[in-house]
Amino acid sequence: MAPAPRGAAGGGGLMGVARLVLALIRTIIFQIAFLGGSLVLVPLALLLGLLSGQGPLLYIGPKLWAGWFRLTSRVITGIRIEIDGEIPAGPHLFALKHESALEAILTLWWFERPAVVMKQELHRIPIWGLASARHGSIFVDRAGSAAMLREMMARAQAAVALGRPVVIFPEGTRVEVGQTPELAAGFAGLYKMLKLPVVPIALDSGSVWPKSFIKYPGTVRLLVGAPIPPGLKRDEVEARVHAAINLLQGTRP
Repeated sequence: MAPAPRGAAGGGGLMGVARLVLALIRTIIFQIAFLGGSLVLVPLALLLGLLSGQGPLLYIGPKLWAGWFRLTSRVITGIRIEIDGEIPAGPHLFALKHESALEAILTLWWFERPAVVMKQELHRIPIWGLASARHGSIFVDRAGSAAMLREMMARAQAAVALGRPVVIFPEGTRVEVGQTPELAAGFAGLYKMLKLPVVPIALDSGSVWPKSFIKYPGTVRLLVGAPIPPGLKRDEVEARVHAAINLLQGTRP
């Protein structure tokens, strides 16, 4: 069983209940503010994307949307981000732990012009899916068909040719706090084909941003690992990435 989120009511006391109610109220206000802003920023991102070609306007809309998310989650829900290490610029293959929607959105803020690998279902979200595809997101079918893998490789190569980093959640899906599944098959294929250094990033967002509705104040830590060189055998690179992205699992008090 996953550990309870920090900030949740604990010990059965009135103080714990009050914290839970406050977190609920803040979450509701956050949802209203973030979704309200998204009604303006997501269509704007799509419009700018359609007008821009591959120019800088293509990346302004997603950056604004992710920045709005960062601002509202910080000010309203009280979630801080602490990054340990430096995120390198330029084409890299970034491999992130995935525990919440928080890091999925903030990839657009942390990285410059990222091409993010994400599940195909997100492409069907009205307007947002079109804007994300125009921005260069790489949608994949989690069934892992051969055709899907070929398309993912082609889109990733096109992104790298434009000098963009590729961001992937190598475990394949969002997981609960403490879970450390094996890496999905697509990661090794991308690593071999792109011939880029891999930068593993551990994080612990699930403790403040669980799958349940209520979000809790606290600090999300990102631990940026040292780049892993291209050209390693599959077993070695998978073992190193798996260990690096899970370094923060089980470290919360």
